[in-house]
Amino acid sequence: MSLRSTAFTALAALTLAAPAMAQEIHVLDPYARSASPMARTGAAFMLIENIGDADDRLIDVTSPAAKLAQLHTHREKDGVMKMVHVEEGFAVPAGETIFLQRGGNHVMLMGLAEPFEQGKTISLTLVFEKSGEIEIEVPVDLARKAGQGNGQGHGD
Repeated sequence: MSLRSTAFTALAALTLAAPAMAQEIHVLDPYARSASPMARTGAAFMLIENIGDADDRLIDVTSPAAKLAQLHTHREKDGVMKMVHVEEGFAVPAGETIFLQRGGNHVMLMGLAEPFEQGKTISLTLVFEKSGEIEIEVPVDLARKAGQGNGQGHGD
């Protein structure tokens, strides 16, 4: 690779990363789990902190770990709690932290490429309206109990 190509590649990487650095979105305490080794679905949970001065919105998620990754929540309909895709995504207000947790907002992974194994990691790309794409590695933690984690209520 020539010096010019290397410089161009570095500049492109910095340019693509600039929106995420400028917005200052931090992803804390991520973990993923599935119900069983044979499960075809799994979920990822985390805290998303916006220490920037502008509101943002998590609008999409992708992952090579599943055929389909979506932003989900639980909603009551006719007295029954149902998991639903949240097409508009989740607001991440300036100066606040949102919780993606069991029983609430979360990342749903459907059609897993392979079973989730304790201690392995999965790759997720979180897509924000203003901050762009943020790639994270999420540890699989099948043993984690409700209420464990760095955030109050995270994982409940």
